[in-house]
Order: sequence, then structure tokens, then C-alpha cells
Amino acid sequence: MTSPTTTPRGTTRRLPTNVSYGSWELIWSHVHQVLVVNAGFAAGCLPLLAALAATHQPWRHPVPFTLLWLCVGPALAGVFGYLERAADDGAGSARAVELPRAYRRLFRRAAALWTPYALLAAVCGTDAVLLRHTAVGLAVCPALALVAVGSALSGVHAMVLAATAAPGRPLSPADYLAAPYGLLRRPASALANLVVLVAAAALVDRAPLLGLAVLPGCALYVVWRNALSGLRSAPGGPSPRSRRPRTSARSSRAGAPR
Repeated sequence: MTSPTTTPRGTTRRLPTNVSYGSWELIWSHVHQVLVVNAGFAAGCLPLLAALAATHQPWRHPVPFTLLWLCVGPALAGVFGYLERAADDGAGSARAVELPRAYRRLFRRAAALWTPYALLAAVCGTDAVLLRHTAVGLAVCPALALVAVGSALSGVHAMVLAATAAPGRPLSPADYLAAPYGLLRRPASALANLVVLVAAAALVDRAPLLGLAVLPGCALYVVWRNALSGLRSAPGGPSPRSRRPRTSARSSRAGAPR
């Protein structure tokens, strides 16, 4: 749509106020991608989210929450696998069904990679909370908290590695060391990911429904991009791949033979 505008000389010209088809397609494709990631991540973590809604002190129930914490890894791997597919084919070409497919395809690999990091983070985090008011708490709690945060962040980066691994490639010890190595190699990216994840978790805690509907897709996209840069420098990490050019539906229709 255009709107008439009168110039000082009295002549009338029209200013464009609409957005091009390609811009709208790009905007809505990214909105669709964020909504798919939000729904898929919430569905994969539904047992943990339900348990957190039932109690506000999960550290009083360390065993059940540690087991529920294990479901986060495959959910993250499914999200990162979907983002990887969207980056390959274009955001508008990745259908919503690609996320559950990635979750199912990567479940075993993601669970094997996520479990040691998740268990270490859960044990150290629980010990830090329980010992914070004891005599030795001042000495050991900072170290326990640092190990817990580093383990959890390494687990998140390991899920990016699981999503980018070649299909059928068996796990090796290098796969477990690639994520911590990537954190040490790119500390600025790791710190940025930590800030993004903590901010998203805090906002979701303040407004669960609104936060889960908006934040995970945006936060996990930033984490995925930052983690890739660090993992590519790690032994056994993903190598840069050529991306297929993104084509819109209109251009594909225009180029189709009649």
C-alpha cells in the first residue's frame, strides 16, 4: 500500500509503506522457527517442568529431580538438530515435524553424552546448596558451584555436538572432551551463553507461561550459534559445512518449468 504525500511545491508523490514479500517471508519463517523450538523444548522437558511447578525447593528431593534433569539433554539435542536442519535448508523449509524426528534420531547419543555432565552438575549443585550454611561451606561451595555451572554448560555444548555429528558415528572419548575444550577455547562465547541461559531461566521463573512461549527459541538459537564457534576448534568437533542457498517459495515457483 502507498500513501499520498504533498511536497512543498504542491506536487503529490507516493511513499511506499508496505513490506516486501521476501521480508514478510523471512519474518514469519523465523517466528515459526521460534514457536516450534518453544513447543518442542517444553514438550521434551514436560516431566521436569511439572515437577518444578509442584515444588519450589527441588534440592530437598535430589534423587527424583536428578532423574528428571536427565530428560533435558535429548530435548536440547532435538532443538539443536532442528536448528541445524533449518540452517541447511532455510528457516522456512524446516517443517515442525523435523524437531520430533531429530529428537528421536538423536535420543540415544544425546542421553549418553548428557548423562555424565548432568549427574556431575546435579551432585555438585546439591552439595553446594546443602553445605552453604556449614563450617566448610565457605571453602568448598564456590568450587562446587563452579564445577556445577561448568558441567551444565558443557552438557549444553555437548548437545550441539550430538546434533552436528555424522549419522552412525560411534561415540569416542574425544566427544566427551570436546565440549569442555570448547568452553576453555572460547571463554567469551561460553560466558555469553551462560548469561543468556541464566537470564532466560530467570524470566521463565518469573512468568512461566509467557516465558516458555517466547524465550527458549531465541535463547537456544544464540547458544547454538555461539557453541558452534567454540566446538569447531575442538578435536572431534563439527567442521564448517557449505550451506545450500535459501530459496523462497515464490522463486521456486517462478523457476519451475511450465
